[in-house]
Amino acid sequence: MATTKWVLDPTHSEVQFKIKHLVISTVTGSFKKFEGTAETEGDSFENAHVRFSADIDSIDTNQEQRDQHLKSADFFHAEQHPKLVFESTGLRKTGDDTYKLQGNMTIRDVTRPVELDVEYGGTATDFYGNEKAGFEVSGKISRKEFGLTWNGITEAGAIVVSDDVKLFASVQFAKVKEEVAA
Repeated sequence: MATTKWVLDPTHSEVQFKIKHLVISTVTGSFKKFEGTAETEGDSFENAHVRFSADIDSIDTNQEQRDQHLKSADFFHAEQHPKLVFESTGLRKTGDDTYKLQGNMTIRDVTRPVELDVEYGGTATDFYGNEKAGFEVSGKISRKEFGLTWNGITEAGAIVVSDDVKLFASVQFAKVKEEVAA
């Protein structure tokens, strides 16, 4: 069966994270620049190979001072480690439209295995004849396992930033049209 290539459509996708602040509220951030590909056997996404990367310098928490701190050596160290990278090692169907996506995530040159939940939204053809496939991806990682260890303690003893980071992505892939030889 032929391999089908898909490319992430950044204008119809978003990549977010959520982390507890002071253990009482949640801060939401996103990456504004990212790219990804998927390779499938035919049009089935089961066992697809997925690769994704996000530019650390594009991090946005809606607060410039916090964004600069996240890009600093205390956290992502964007100057030395400009990208967050995920490469799949497996995609296992768990239900009609649900999957478990296993892979290796690299942050700050630390690579760790992660497992993400994937919900397949279906496929559709846009106004221009492009076939699109939509997915909701979610999961949780430990930031400390990736070397993001900065933390502070308030005078009252509260932890400023939690270890667990929730990941959310709503992504749309466009099927790459095969080039016809002349």
